This record gives sequence, structure tokens and C-alpha cells, in this order.
Amino acid sequence: MSDTQDVNDRRVEPSGPAAPAWWIVFTTELADLWIGGKGLILVTLYAIVLGVQAYGYASNIELSLIPAKEMVYETLKIAIAVGSFIGLIIGADSISGERERATLEGLLLTPTSRRQIVLGKFLAAISVWPAALVITVPFFSVLSQGGAVFGHALVWGVLLGSVMATAYTGLGMLVSFWSNSNKTSFFVCLGMYIFFVIPAQLPGTAQTGAMGQFLQWVNPLAAANHFLSKVLVNYRTLAEFASWLTMPVVFAVLVVGLLFLYAGPALRLEAGTGRRLWPRWGRAVGLLLAACLMASRGAPLAMAFQMPPASEAAPSSAPEQSLQIFVGLAYKEVKAGDEVLFSTVVTNNSSEASPPMTVAMNLVNLDKGGDPVDPEDWSPRRTRAIEPLAPGQSAEQTWTIDAILAGDYMVYMVLVPEPDGPHSTSQPVASSGIHLTVEPFTNLNPSGVLPWALGVPLCMSLITAVAYGRRRRGIDAGSPE
Repeated sequence: MSDTQDVNDRRVEPSGPAAPAWWIVFTTELADLWIGGKGLILVTLYAIVLGVQAYGYASNIELSLIPAKEMVYETLKIAIAVGSFIGLIIGADSISGERERATLEGLLLTPTSRRQIVLGKFLAAISVWPAALVITVPFFSVLSQGGAVFGHALVWGVLLGSVMATAYTGLGMLVSFWSNSNKTSFFVCLGMYIFFVIPAQLPGTAQTGAMGQFLQWVNPLAAANHFLSKVLVNYRTLAEFASWLTMPVVFAVLVVGLLFLYAGPALRLEAGTGRRLWPRWGRAVGLLLAACLMASRGAPLAMAFQMPPASEAAPSSAPEQSLQIFVGLAYKEVKAGDEVLFSTVVTNNSSEASPPMTVAMNLVNLDKGGDPVDPEDWSPRRTRAIEPLAPGQSAEQTWTIDAILAGDYMVYMVLVPEPDGPHSTSQPVASSGIHLTVEPFTNLNPSGVLPWALGVPLCMSLITAVAYGRRRRGIDAGSPE
């Protein structure tokens, strides 16, 4: 037997197929991020913020009066905002950081496609969001106090939070793709995040009107917050506000598409692609505008031009004396956080059938020095449509009010008959009022919240310390993780 044959016989066959390149990049980046990396630090800081907020809700008398569903909504809103920001920061370091540390060249020399490198880095960067959501779940549980809002917040946190984290992580990687240093990448990403966050924090008065609604709708973060407030706090249906999910989804699809179809294959040692920039970006911007215009067909802006000028309105018709609305409750004393149930009965006393009607609930703060009341925060549904009633026929409706803040209030109902046409009007009919007295009541027990407010950040701090200690021992032993 020849030496060559002997060597061939002793050659060890591979135990299995080699792992794909994107998986190798993903596991390497994941270990670098979580074993003594910045991922644990950022998530630990986020846990501390959640703990402080939850204990503030429980210990502050005024904050503890906030309904459970609103506290859960505010917590979920912070979770999505912080999770998106962390993804943006980690994405901003993913490529420009490699350039700055002079490690990108070795990565590009490996026999694999550029797109697989970008995919591995992207999956590692987005791994922070599931960890942040898991940390948020205990706070959802303690703040919801066993209510149904816990399940709703968990579902929408997974769905909508994942969409936003995907979008912002991809955006950070796109900025990093065009940056030679982390300083530039971080600065641009921070500016872009502020650009999205500030409009979402504007007071409600700045978000009203057709243009205010449209500006909120085109802002992915503001649109997500608006959708969550209606679904979680006001118990509105998905069908009513599905259009507010358009921009978060479109934004995520466009960012991921640009990252993997345009930037990924063109990844190189220097920032950018080395090809002519403006023709390609011109087409990308054109596609973005076209997608936004197509998506905006269902946007609230379309409602801006439905109101006719006041000069075209017809004179008021005679009062609809034949229609009556009766309220089955005169006064009620409750504690903050309680629900108030009552019914109304609409009766047609005329000899003719009534037109279609709408019943609307209104709420007034009787304290002259108090703040105006937003009825949307007090009732999941404030209007009811009534079909035409035959002569002598009645229709009953049931209503629910969530007593949010302590004070003295008047609830009254308004019956609005449908006008005969675009150039006519009708006379609304008001009911008697319900005098609602709301006494203070603390919903949360600080001693029940404190273990979570301290325990979750403490556990994250211990995990971070162990991970850093393990990494330090590996470095000292000459075998880095």
C-alpha cells in the first residue's frame, strides 16, 4: 500500500454539514453582545427604569388612582420605545464599529456572501427586544391586577413591538452602513430617533384636526402609540383602527428591504457602496413616496374635507319634540377605579317613524378649577347608533363608565336625529344628568409592587456581574469567550 493510499485511508471524514455563515456570525455576535457585552447593561438599565416607574405608580397617591389599563398601556409604550432605541443603538454599532476597530476586513475576506454577514448581525442586534419584553411581563402582571388588559398587552407587545424593533434595528444598521465611525453613526441615529419621538409626545391638543392626525399617522412610533391607546385603554376594535398599523408595517418592510436587498450585497470596507449614490437613492426615495401615497388612501387625512362650509348650512329645523331619551340613573357615589353601569331608553312618541339616530355620552367636570374631562378615557364606547323607530316604539342601550379620577362630575346623554339631507339639520335632544361623585381610592399596594420593582433590576444586575466576571476570567486565562 502506498503512502498516499495510507493517508487517504486515515483521513477523517467531516461529522456533518458545515454551519451556514449567517449562523456563525449570529452566534459570534450574540455571545459578544450578551456575555459581558453592552446588551446586558442596556437591558439592566431598562429594568431599573421599569422598577422605578412601577413603584411610583403604587406609592404616589395621585398616580395610584390611574386605572390599571392605562398603567399597563404606559408601561408597554415605554417598553416599545426603549426596545426600539436599544435596537437602534446596537444596529448603529454593528458595521461602523467593525470599521473603527479594524475588524471588518477580516470578516469580508471570509468566503461567504455579504448578505449573510448582515443577516447574522441583524438577528443578533434584534435579540435585545425579546429580552426586554420578558422583563416587562412581570410588571404587566402586577399593574394589570388580574385584568384582561394583561393578555391584550402581551399580544400587542409581541406583535407591534417586534415590528418596531425590527424597523429601528434595521434603520440603525443602514446608518452604520454609511458611516466610517461610531461617532457619526450614533449621532445620526440619535437625531433620527428624536425626530420620531418628539411628535409622539405632543399633547393631545396638538394632535387634533386633520393635519395633526395625519402627522401622527405617518409617524410610525406615534401611530403605534395611538393604536395601542385605543385598543388597550378604550377597548376599541381592531377593524376601527387597523389603518394606524399601516405606517409601522410599511416602515419596517422598507427598512428591511433596503438593508438586505441594497445595502447588504454592497457591504465593503469603506462606508457606502462605492457606486453612484443619487440615482439609486432617488429610486429608493421614489418607491418610499409611492408606498406612502398608496397606504395613505385609508388615512385620517381623507376625513379633513368632508365638512361643508358653514355658509351652506340650512337653518335649524324645529325641535324634535316627539323623541325622548330617558336615563335610568340619577346619581351615584363610587370610588376611583370602579365601573358605573346604567341604561338609556329612546322613545318615539310621534305618529310617524323616526329617522336614524345616534346617542352620545358626554361628561363634564363640575369643579371649576378642575381639568377638562376627556370622555374617551372614561368610557370604552361613547356612541350608539339607533335604527328608525316605529310610532310608539322604544330602544334601550347599556353604557359603562370607568371612574378614573376623584371629583364631582355630571354625565348626560344627547340624542341626535339624522338630518334629512346635506342642506338640512336636526335638533339634538338632551337627557337629564347623572351626578357622579368619585371618591379617592388607591388601586395599587406599594408593598406588593416593591418586590418586583427591586427584584427584577437586582436579578439583571447579578446576571450582568456574572457575565462580566466570566468574560474577565476568560481574558485573564488567555481564552476569550
